[in-house]
Amino acid sequence: MATLWFILVAFMLTMYVLLDGFDLGAGIIHLMAARNDQERRLILRAIGPVWDGNEVWIIAAGGTLFFTFPVLYASSFSGFYLPLCIVLWLLMWRGVSIELRSRVPSPVWASFWDGMFFLGSTLLAIFYGAALANVIRGVPLDEHGVFFEPLWTDFNPFSKTPGILDWYTILIGLMAASTLTMHGSAYIARKTDGVLNARARRILRISWPITILLTVVSTIATFVIQPQIYASFNARPWGAIFPLVAFIGLLGVGHFAFRNRDLAAFFSSCAFIAGMLASSAFGLYPDVLPAVNPAHSLTVDNASGSPYGLTVGLVWWLIGIVLAVIYFVFTYRLFWGKVTVKGDYGGY
Repeated sequence: MATLWFILVAFMLTMYVLLDGFDLGAGIIHLMAARNDQERRLILRAIGPVWDGNEVWIIAAGGTLFFTFPVLYASSFSGFYLPLCIVLWLLMWRGVSIELRSRVPSPVWASFWDGMFFLGSTLLAIFYGAALANVIRGVPLDEHGVFFEPLWTDFNPFSKTPGILDWYTILIGLMAASTLTMHGSAYIARKTDGVLNARARRILRISWPITILLTVVSTIATFVIQPQIYASFNARPWGAIFPLVAFIGLLGVGHFAFRNRDLAAFFSSCAFIAGMLASSAFGLYPDVLPAVNPAHSLTVDNASGSPYGLTVGLVWWLIGIVLAVIYFVFTYRLFWGKVTVKGDYGGY
């Protein structure tokens, strides 16, 4: 049962990255792709009906951890206290930027919040990548499952307290930002026409080879930093299907991007992201939070809740996930087409 919940939590986090990932990517390319107020409103209208709903996935994943892996919840939320606070502020920062830019009919006001939207989205992508890097690398858990990860850096990934921003986490953070730039530009290309569509396609074609380079370097660095991942794939060769999905997805992004097939490029980007995250989860299993000292690692066995709680929770989770899927299918079908700007001013 604990293994099933490991898969379900990984699924929820993957859905968050896929859905809110293109929101973040839209923010990253916001100032590059859009050159005037109307084009920037188009980008915001492309994500406007769904961006806040997409963020529900990470809230739901955190709530699910509370009863499925309570030890992991307690250790990670306290150990990553400072970066989690920053992430929370950045999430609010983005939301405020989206909602306030149209409240005052002033070019200076709108430009300020456009800049804040770009900055908040970019920093969130980097911090999410850094968080993933710290989980993969391992944290300084003690025998009681307690640790604290500082924000400062000593640039030594093998240190017992390497810091949230050592060179490895910066590398993965840059890879995350590049990946979400690619993901967001594919989505904006799918949702827009004209010059904005052309610029989004151009950004997609530029970010694609950068993502390839950072993926190769990050993969090599990950195998060096965390040998357990390489050992996991050796022990269970069938797991090679996950990096294969990522590889095919990344090739598909370039193939379809240069043929102006926007929807296919976007779904290929989804496959790449899902494959990479699944590969990470597969490589870490049975650990849910590796420790610098492997004897102190939190696993699906020593970090999970009671069997009764996991079983009852599964029933309610299934009910909730069915309702969530119905809502998201309805919402995305309702706003499936290209976006346009209506009216002279106001709203998105």
